[in-house]
Amino acid sequence: MTVVAIFGPTGVGKTGVAIELAEKLRERGEDPVAISCDALQVYEGLATLTGVASPGEQSKLEHKLVGFVPVTEAFNVGNYMPLAHAEIDAALAAGRRPIVVGGTGLYLRAALAELSLVKAEPEAEDSELWSPETRHPTVLFGLDMDREELYRRIDARTEAIVAAGAREEVVRAEAAGPSRTARKALGFDEVLAGDVELMQKRSRNYARRQLTWMRKIPNLRWIDRTDLSNADIAAQISAEVDTRSR
Repeated sequence: MTVVAIFGPTGVGKTGVAIELAEKLRERGEDPVAISCDALQVYEGLATLTGVASPGEQSKLEHKLVGFVPVTEAFNVGNYMPLAHAEIDAALAAGRRPIVVGGTGLYLRAALAELSLVKAEPEAEDSELWSPETRHPTVLFGLDMDREELYRRIDARTEAIVAAGAREEVVRAEAAGPSRTARKALGFDEVLAGDVELMQKRSRNYARRQLTWMRKIPNLRWIDRTDLSNADIAAQISAEVDTRSR
């Protein structure tokens, strides 16, 4: 069975696309499961700040490797890779369709391939790590959109994250004594300081870096989602997966 991977910048709507894709896969008798490749969504207690799929969204598509690491613990790609491999292998063994979804480039590569890493930071990206080889047959999609529209989405998403209680999450994490890697969560310090505009700026800058990483990924199917709904994109991906499965 082919592994599906969905990558893209923050705010582009990866989770919504994955959920719509899961619905289409179920219509043809499949049992999909999402496996997160996000360096900070692993942390327990930072779900709002890091954009983890909501309980309602997770009721529509099970998500693995989110919210399971205490905020006080350090975590990096060396910890993540064997867990991701185990989740993908278990899904395939059970006849489930893995949908690897997220925005941390190195974690995406670690989920899909074998990496020899002595030490790596969550945001570290090395183009030499990218190669066409993957552990399982994989089809990889990259979501992009009009840059100004993406920035509008990011700004609105940031405001929604703050309104939904991100500051309360960060205050609790700060009191617990967050690890160095947990503190790298985008917006952690800005939310604590009440500087929403700086968080928006950092998020836009991060999106630009993610798009740069995307251009280094071989065999990527680019999808410009500017005028497309989640359902439209899911239909494209489903059709591609169906073709690959024949």
